[in-house]
Amino acid sequence: MPPKFKRHLNDDDVTGSVKSERRNLLEDDSDEEEDFFLRGPSGPRFGPRNDKIKHVQNQVDEVIDVMQENITKVIERGERLDDLQDKSESLSDNATAFSNRSKQLRRQMWWRGCKIKAIMALVAVILLLVIIILIVMKYHT
Repeated sequence: MPPKFKRHLNDDDVTGSVKSERRNLLEDDSDEEEDFFLRGPSGPRFGPRNDKIKHVQNQVDEVIDVMQENITKVIERGERLDDLQDKSESLSDNATAFSNRSKQLRRQMWWRGCKIKAIMALVAVILLLVIIILIVMKYHT
């Protein structure tokens, strides 16, 4: 990363080696600042605060672990809910198919009952006709 400040130095004021040393110092300082802001404070220069920071970092790590577990559980729960939804849709489809088949069977059985009743009525009519014909023939002779 280029240095934050550009310094225009005259060659008369500073020799080439001093110029490059100053530039290196500026670049090194900016790297340390960037490291501090990107990675947070570290090293023994912070003393007792370092323990607090480590403690807070440990708590943050624990929270991250808990959140990762929670996310994993939510994903698993979502998968189980998807499976349950698929099963419920399948059951709904099967229930609809069962209802349709039961209606068809009820109609078939109703027609079968009507046919049996019609046949019994026809047999009864035929028997009555035979009996009436026999009675009429007996009295006519």
